[in-house]
Amino acid sequence: MAAEKMSIAKALNESLRHALDTDPKVLIMGEDVGKLGGVFRITDGLQKDFGEGRVIDTPLAESGIVGTAIGLALRGYRPIVEIQFDGFVFPAYDQIVTQLAKMRARSLGKIKLPVVIRIPYGGGIGAVEHHSESPEALFAHVAGLKVVSPSNAHDAYWMMQQAVQSDDPIIFFEPKRRYWDKGEVDTETIPLPLHRAATVREGSDLTLVAYGPMVKVCLEAAAAAESEGRSVEVLDLRSMAPIDFDAVQASVEKTGRLVVVHEAPVFYGSGAEIAARITERCFYHLEAPVLRVGGYHVPYPPARLEDEYLPGLDRVLDAVDRSLAY
Repeated sequence: MAAEKMSIAKALNESLRHALDTDPKVLIMGEDVGKLGGVFRITDGLQKDFGEGRVIDTPLAESGIVGTAIGLALRGYRPIVEIQFDGFVFPAYDQIVTQLAKMRARSLGKIKLPVVIRIPYGGGIGAVEHHSESPEALFAHVAGLKVVSPSNAHDAYWMMQQAVQSDDPIIFFEPKRRYWDKGEVDTETIPLPLHRAATVREGSDLTLVAYGPMVKVCLEAAAAAESEGRSVEVLDLRSMAPIDFDAVQASVEKTGRLVVVHEAPVFYGSGAEIAARITERCFYHLEAPVLRVGGYHVPYPPARLEDEYLPGLDRVLDAVDRSLAY
């Protein structure tokens, strides 16, 4: 049977297993990815089945992990790196933005670095400092990197396949608080292109754009708005670099209103780029200014305060109300 209900975590595990099984040049490396199977068990059972030479437990040294992956990619391998938590990526930031992102341009296209960097990101799990960050805009800003995030199990399975097959470096953000959300995964379907947005709910009065963990919140907001007679369209961006602006534009030309939602702080967030670009493209179609909903411009708070920090249903619905009031 092609379709099976599974969690996002299970879908990622199955996708990684498929990648290891079909291409001997694929390697997985990171802290505790082998014997433990990863903190979130995304790589569970893979070292047992493929060996310590393909699923490699590394020292606690993110810069060294990514630097080694770059060297392996130069030798023809396709390494998949796990950064254990979002806030741990910054020791490797130099390697990512000065080497990984630049090598193809530096070599005039002669050198490819097909490296996938998996980063569990976002809040909502009651974790301590450095375990609930949303740094996607920092990487989306860097030319040479592609940045994606699935919101459901089907996309998690297929987007990982596409990321591994890409000749460009991919930063693959995994919404950790959604790991155990279940959905249908069709392993025989023809997937959307990796950087194509998907309309996950049709509507006519307003467009909500989100990605990763906030897609579920936006779907809940659209359902709540429907009970008040409002028709809200929800667009799952799926990719933050590049952004499918054509899909956003087509939706906004239909609805006339746009609210962009993400967990990351609103200040200098990806929503700002979307708002600016859509205002340029859709000025004469907009019935209201583009609004943004996101985190506050403060360090991520202690777990007991994260419900106040994270954008939830009420904040999204408030933005919907403000937009429709124009």
